[in-house]
Amino acid sequence: MSEKKCLLGMTLKELQAVAAETGMPGFAAKQMADWLYKKKVTSISDMTNIAQAKRDLLEAHYQIGVVPPSDATRSVDGTIKYLYPVGNANFVESVYIPTDDRATLCVSSQVGCKMNCLFCMTGKQGFTKNLSANEILNQIQSLPETDQLTNLVFMGMGEPLDNVDELFKVLEILTASYGYGWSPKRITVSTIGVPKGLKRFLEESDCHLAVSLHSPYPKERMELMPVEKAFPAQEILDMIRQYDFSHQRRVSFEYIVFNNLNDDLQHARALICLLKDIPCRVNLIRFHAIPGVDLESSDLKKIEQFRDTLNDAGLICTIRASRGEDIFAACGMLSTLKKEENRKK
Repeated sequence: MSEKKCLLGMTLKELQAVAAETGMPGFAAKQMADWLYKKKVTSISDMTNIAQAKRDLLEAHYQIGVVPPSDATRSVDGTIKYLYPVGNANFVESVYIPTDDRATLCVSSQVGCKMNCLFCMTGKQGFTKNLSANEILNQIQSLPETDQLTNLVFMGMGEPLDNVDELFKVLEILTASYGYGWSPKRITVSTIGVPKGLKRFLEESDCHLAVSLHSPYPKERMELMPVEKAFPAQEILDMIRQYDFSHQRRVSFEYIVFNNLNDDLQHARALICLLKDIPCRVNLIRFHAIPGVDLESSDLKKIEQFRDTLNDAGLICTIRASRGEDIFAACGMLSTLKKEENRKK
């Protein structure tokens, strides 16, 4: 017997195809979208303005596709890391980060990652698969705190622009009037800079963009991020320069600060030269130690000097608060490798 298809994660166009397939009128697609993304039902039987016979036909071939988290780990700072099953003994983690004035969810887009950045535990896990739109959106819809969310960041496990087709389905559903109706200003997509996916993102999306940079020097960046060889930062910056950032979209650059590696004022000045003609901001991130990696975090005084140097030059720079380090939920610390290995035993 074939597995039922998931309705959660389908765009309005895809739901129109489902309606046609099951003999429902065209407006039924909008009804289904309303039940899925506004009322957030968990069962097709709850779609009460669709005829019972049509609901029965839908249930024969489809399911909502909502899967609750299988585990939750809570930090002393209020951050919660959720574990979601994504089929075939695979799992992903997403991180709920509440603060005084907002509630942010860090969303995953892949099981593992191909990019193998030196400082990232997800990369050490290797790559298993792209998540479907259903598996990405489920992290948001099944979140116990989903109604409290104010912001989404695609900064979890994986490289979002390496899974661009499924990502764009999710972004459409999140921002469309038939879906969640979120403003793109509430959503940030983080990337190491995959040119094909980035070009599409810049042309088709008004969501905020965050680019992982971590060094202004190509050779040094390549040691941290092997992707520099295939996708040089300079080419990514040249692509960004071609687009208008004067409207609602914001571009930022993520810069993890490592002790005695990229944290001196020479690096700060080189970064200013590299980014001086791009309207942007720089987020400085303290490195969080991970097993098997001989890197250390810079001390706060040096990070503050770095920040002040950029700000004095007119480049907006902030130090990102570290959250969830005690539960391995901070930047670069997500990995489900041990969980997957344990469940396969």
